[in-house]
Amino acid sequence: MKSTYSSKPVFARTLRATAFYIVAAMVSLAMFLPFLWSVLTSLKPDNEIFAFPIQWLPSRFTLEHYTDAFTTVPFMRYFGNSFYLAFMGVLTNLFFGSLGGYAFAKLPFRLNKPIFRILLASMMIPGVVTMIPSFYVLMHLPFLGGNDWSGSGGSGLLNSFWAIILPGASGTFAVFFMRQFFLTLPSDMMEMARIEGAGEFRIFLRIYLPLTKPALATLGIFTFQAGWNSFLWPMIVLNDPLKHTIQMGLQAFSYNHQTDFGPMMAGALVAILPILILFILLQRYFVQGIAFSGVKG
Repeated sequence: MKSTYSSKPVFARTLRATAFYIVAAMVSLAMFLPFLWSVLTSLKPDNEIFAFPIQWLPSRFTLEHYTDAFTTVPFMRYFGNSFYLAFMGVLTNLFFGSLGGYAFAKLPFRLNKPIFRILLASMMIPGVVTMIPSFYVLMHLPFLGGNDWSGSGGSGLLNSFWAIILPGASGTFAVFFMRQFFLTLPSDMMEMARIEGAGEFRIFLRIYLPLTKPALATLGIFTFQAGWNSFLWPMIVLNDPLKHTIQMGLQAFSYNHQTDFGPMMAGALVAILPILILFILLQRYFVQGIAFSGVKG
């Protein structure tokens, strides 16, 4: 009787684990199918893309859609523009986000908590709400883009990469994320460095910043992905076709209420390669950053 009784919990755990893996496999398959369809669509001839019933495997594999993606629009130029903007966004957010996070976590100034609460409250404001004020400010900056001292007569920073880099140079999420990580680091090192005569910026740069590699890698992935996939704001502020991003370039395959799905799928797959490579290279730091950030409030 003992062996029969003790075998029931083991059987129940096995049954629950089996059910969990079956459900997880089904959900994973459902999420993977659109990606698989995109890959196969980019390799199909045009007449098989919308064949009914669905023909998953093409009768012949072709790379003509990839050729069309790079010849229909200056795809490599768009690729370079997106990479530059995403890279600059990563640099500015890592630097200024680290500075802000360090100040909120380690420097006990008088309005620390009230300002941080205001910062958190700003995260609840949708980005769409601030687009018109941001556009107005960038357009009327004095002495830039042909403007006079009053900010009139020109276009300011519009139609330049600075119109994208400056508004996102230090995101609220970057400051919050780095603050949470800095809170997990001990303050003893700071006190010892101050006794030795080190300045505040030197303490930040030489002691604490090297310890935040996991958080920096995680924030870098998030920031690069957001900058790389940005579409609406670049479309608003960039009018020069030579300054378009890769996401704007994909729009070129939709025209006259029709969509050329083959080249679009090929271009979209090429567009996700940098993010995929970045995640693979920084996966170890990414997991560590997610695990340690947010431990303290």
